[in-house]
Amino acid sequence: MKKFTVKALLCAGLISVVASCSSNDDLISSNAEREQLSSKEVSKTKTYQIRYGLLSQSGVKILSGSYDVGSFVATNTATGETFETYAGGGFQSLPKYYDGVPAGTYTFSAMQGQGGWVGYGSVTGVVSDNQVDADGYITVYIPIVWEE
Repeated sequence: MKKFTVKALLCAGLISVVASCSSNDDLISSNAEREQLSSKEVSKTKTYQIRYGLLSQSGVKILSGSYDVGSFVATNTATGETFETYAGGGFQSLPKYYDGVPAGTYTFSAMQGQGGWVGYGSVTGVVSDNQVDADGYITVYIPIVWEE
């Protein structure tokens, strides 16, 4: 009976040690390995700040003023995930910002505002480190297709 009790206690002890190592961090033996894992996790979750402007029908880039925009939308072409600046519809002042867009290829567009005075097109572009401008943003200009 003593042997059985000792074996049971050893088995329970081993199970508790294994169960306490529940994450990968507990099993990594060196700081270098921890840093490498940490940098990989950061690269997976890196996001970018998008700055939206408009492109007039005559080709002028617009980053100021108030326009009849319901919202700006970025749609990931691979996953379909959307990131929207919805502000309750109506007029929005430019530039408009959205922080938290992960790297990938997106279709950028704008939805009509409440007045319906302006129609917008869309552009497709890549969100990555290479697109970040000197101000720290990825600036996207949505074309105005028609306006009254």
